Amino acid sequence: MNMEDKQHQLDLRYLRMARIWAENSYCHRRQVGALVVKDKMIISDGYNGTPSGFENVCEDDHNVTKPYVLHAEANAITKLARSHNNSTGATLYVTASPCLECSKLIIQSGIRRVVYGEEYRLSDGIDLLRRANIDIKFINLTEHESE
Repeated sequence: MNMEDKQHQLDLRYLRMARIWAENSYCHRRQVGALVVKDKMIISDGYNGTPSGFENVCEDDHNVTKPYVLHAEANAITKLARSHNNSTGATLYVTASPCLECSKLIIQSGIRRVVYGEEYRLSDGIDLLRRANIDIKFINLTEHESE
């Protein structure tokens, strides 16, 4: 197996793990998971949800996401800030493509690669990552279920 095939297999595995991690989210509308990987080690993880100390309710009575809900990427990146790990050169695996705000955090954190498994309705986050020369890879996991 060549290096490209090995990387693809790793990408599939970590993206599946991010999908499993998303199951920790209390959000009903959409559950998103993220893993930050560096040198084949998971150095941070996150899922979308409310800030620490808040009730685990992401949507209001009209099923609209509350404005203070954190995205999975933001949770993973801010968790890194509290650890002794460094995300420079790392890969972010996230179940949905990053929004514009999370893309800014990704760029500033030094993450160099983003692998995602679902297209978000807006592409401005991905467009910004491209502009910052972040390596981006989309993998549709349903097409790879048997691998």
